[in-house]
Amino acid sequence: MDKAGKQQIWGSLGLLTATLLWGFSFVVVKDSTESIPVLYLLALRYLIASVGMAVFLLCRRSLPAGIPLSVIKQGMVLGALLFVSQFFQTLGCKYTTAGKNAFITTIYVILVPFLYWWIEKRRPDRKCVAAAFIAILGIGLLSIRGDLTVQTGDFLTVICGAGLALHIIFVDKYTRKTDPVVLTALQFFFANLISWLCILAWQIPFPMQVFEPGMAGKMLYLGIFSTMAGFLLQIVCQKRTNPNVASVLLTTEAVFGMLFSVLLLHERFTARMFAGCVCMLAAVLISELKTQ
Repeated sequence: MDKAGKQQIWGSLGLLTATLLWGFSFVVVKDSTESIPVLYLLALRYLIASVGMAVFLLCRRSLPAGIPLSVIKQGMVLGALLFVSQFFQTLGCKYTTAGKNAFITTIYVILVPFLYWWIEKRRPDRKCVAAAFIAILGIGLLSIRGDLTVQTGDFLTVICGAGLALHIIFVDKYTRKTDPVVLTALQFFFANLISWLCILAWQIPFPMQVFEPGMAGKMLYLGIFSTMAGFLLQIVCQKRTNPNVASVLLTTEAVFGMLFSVLLLHERFTARMFAGCVCMLAAVLISELKTQ
């Protein structure tokens, strides 16, 4: 296997690890929104992630001598997209189940190829589009229920999916020439800044519950593992694959999210859910075979 093929494999494994971390975070977020305001939940996780990335950069052997203004602007764009996406995702999780929140989020898988075509003028091939539609079929099997109604939480999660699709595209665009680790740190910094500015603007009281041992542990998980480690893996590993493949691989976040919801929140796992998981895995396989 050549070097490019090995990079594809390591990139895929890294993205799957990130989705495992994010999948568990749906359960953590669902529990946390019961007592912590959404904006504080975001602000604290971004603050912890920003501090962690600062330490990580200080420990690097090759620190950047200076950050160009163009790179700072890129970090601002990614930070804004990340904040908007996770704001609607977290707010949506408050008003729907963790499992549905996980799967509806992955609507970005069908948006990425078409948005990428519109922005970068790269037409997606048939296998990318087919994989995306199979993934959406899996999402439908897992998330659509009886009366087919769309609740407030579900609608908010759809907005999150659109934001994440744009985030994936701009990550791919910016990491072609920019250090992905620096971009990761910058996006956390600006997402954190936006969060605290919103808190100040709306004058939301600080929740003292964050100092309770159980809640503090949840905040550390969201900040260090789900946010810092998860997005660092995404932004580094996505550079080693194309955005259409990455978008389908990242849908396994929903599979992990549903599994953790079943195991920890005791949601039912039916034959229909199993069929949905099979569709999701088939979509991943199709996207990977395309690039081998």
